Amino acid sequence: MNLLKKIKICLIVIFLALFSSGLKAQITNDITHDEALKAVLAAKEKATKEGVLVNIAVVDAGANLKAFIRMDESYLGSIDVAIKKAKTARYFNIDTGKLGELTQPGGIIYNIELTNDGLVSFPGGIPIKNKNGKIIGAIGVSGGTIEQDRAIATFGANSILK
Repeated sequence: MNLLKKIKICLIVIFLALFSSGLKAQITNDITHDEALKAVLAAKEKATKEGVLVNIAVVDAGANLKAFIRMDESYLGSIDVAIKKAKTARYFNIDTGKLGELTQPGGIIYNIELTNDGLVSFPGGIPIKNKNGKIIGAIGVSGGTIEQDRAIATFGANSILK
């Protein structure tokens, strides 16, 4: 490799290193790592107090998995359900239970759960808002009854406001 080629490669590497550092900045309406962890741990604490074994997922503003806990002995099938509840809540910015009311036969969005690689349209997915009321992610809980899942998810979502 000649000297000119080596210099070009070095300049490209330097340029990419400088340019990419700006790309790592988090968007302002995205949940932080600390907030996601706080929500998951708060939800786990509530589930433990209620004696419910659940899976808990938090997604960021882009519906990407940010934090997850599978409580010991919780249902394996609930892993995917918890993640999909969180994603569904973020995709549509709505409590998944409320979305489910719209997806019933004859509902205005009947069969929407068949889209987006599968949605979950029953309770347990809650959008997470910051102190300014902006949606920054969502939490999904699965493993208890739908009422327990919703209550645990709501507790986790509200924990970051404290």
